[in-house]
Amino acid sequence: MIRRTFMALAASTALALPAMAADKDIVDTAVDAGSFGTLVAAVQAADLVETLKGDGPFTVFAPTDDAFAAPPEGTVEDLLKPENKDKLTAILTYHVVAGKVMSTDLSDGMTAATVQGDDVTIMTEGGVMVNDANVTSADIEASNGVIHVIDAVLMPAM
Repeated sequence: MIRRTFMALAASTALALPAMAADKDIVDTAVDAGSFGTLVAAVQAADLVETLKGDGPFTVFAPTDDAFAAPPEGTVEDLLKPENKDKLTAILTYHVVAGKVMSTDLSDGMTAATVQGDDVTIMTEGGVMVNDANVTSADIEASNGVIHVIDAVLMPAM
């Protein structure tokens, strides 16, 4: 009985999150999710909050806190320093595509131009990937776009 109640609660919560998120912009949706603290801190350090709260629409490939923990120790802390703002901005804008791209819009091998200027490659065979990152949750709608959760930080060629 407890398991059934838990499963019903989990299912109703999962179904309610996209509807609630659509009332909030991308930044507020990420904050409310609770698993993007590092991403939100990086967006703040790069002065991109107002941009990502703008009209958009934007598609954001959002690395989780666990994804930001994967690079060598000290990497993220170093990027958050004011003197590395340009590099941080390049990395973050490499996670953003202009327009609202839903999972149903994807095809295997397609490329998408990021706001940073370089392209990312989308693969759909055997699960959706953006470059080498797996999409772990897709189509989280926000008032100004959509978030696709990924399990790695995307790195542009620098």
